[in-house]
Amino acid sequence: MSEQATIERAWQSASEAEYAALTEGAGLIDRSERGKLALIGPGAAEFLQGQVTNDVLALAPGEGCYAAFLTAKGKMLGDLRVLATGSDELLLDCERVALQALFDMIRRHRIGYAFELHKRTLQCALLTLAGPSARALAAASAAGALPAQREHAHLAASIAGAPVRLIAGPRGDIDVLTAAADAERVREALLEAGALTVTESAYEVLRIERGIPRFGIDMDGGTIPQEAGINERAVSFTKGCYVGQETVARLFYKGRPNRRLLGLRSRTPLPGGAAVLIEGRTVGHVGSSCLSPAQGPLALAMLRRECEPGAEVLVEAGAPEHPAESGPAELLPATVAALPLG
Repeated sequence: MSEQATIERAWQSASEAEYAALTEGAGLIDRSERGKLALIGPGAAEFLQGQVTNDVLALAPGEGCYAAFLTAKGKMLGDLRVLATGSDELLLDCERVALQALFDMIRRHRIGYAFELHKRTLQCALLTLAGPSARALAAASAAGALPAQREHAHLAASIAGAPVRLIAGPRGDIDVLTAAADAERVREALLEAGALTVTESAYEVLRIERGIPRFGIDMDGGTIPQEAGINERAVSFTKGCYVGQETVARLFYKGRPNRRLLGLRSRTPLPGGAAVLIEGRTVGHVGSSCLSPAQGPLALAMLRRECEPGAEVLVEAGAPEHPAESGPAELLPATVAALPLG
């Protein structure tokens, strides 16, 4: 990973009850730490169109998209979700580690565009319902209100008398965006409707199984979107120009990335950031890592393109403090796997 700020990496795990909620019912996760901004004004969409990888101008009210913002050389500064609410307003949320870069990018290039920039990280809470019952539970709590199943579709609703915005997530998940002051009563209403509180660590297990990379762990300032496998979700190849477009388009149409995000299966939980080896050569590094109640130890890893699903690799468990006394670092066997993992 680059020197850019990263999320602290540790093995993720879920209890049997948490995993059951996430895979058989509906788990409730507090993700309020995500960075949040609002762009309000007639020039907001036009501005963002020239800065991010996806087609913001194509969004109608109630629609959204996933995108990345890049350096001029096509390397990622962060990823984000863009929601068009109408009334010339765009709501943005991103990983907290990418928030300052997103804020600085907007502030630096906004000259000439008619919009206001507002911070919303502390003012807004974000709760996620994940699992096969998430949509039904959200609808029951919001008097039948429910966004379309298309990811990032959203609508304004009310839960326990509090204004909320319901946002469609991956695989039927529902995000609930509300004012921080209303978060507790919204949370209690969702729990009363049948959701089970689960930790972010448990939700991370589900994310890793789904093969969804997270910026600050699996992607960083040295990553090009195609390497992380997010082109289909995050990049439009029909929109106009944006920062970093030339590199992204050239790689997509004429090249093949030297590395790509894949999965790892092993018998032992793999340490995040550890080197992945084939015949003594480093071919990549472990990103997210977890212990899945259903599948055992899993991980995501950015690996060189010669690594194909089914390949056997070794993962460094950590160099000893005194190698002369303790011997070489322990090597853990793992098998490369295609994504998603479950």
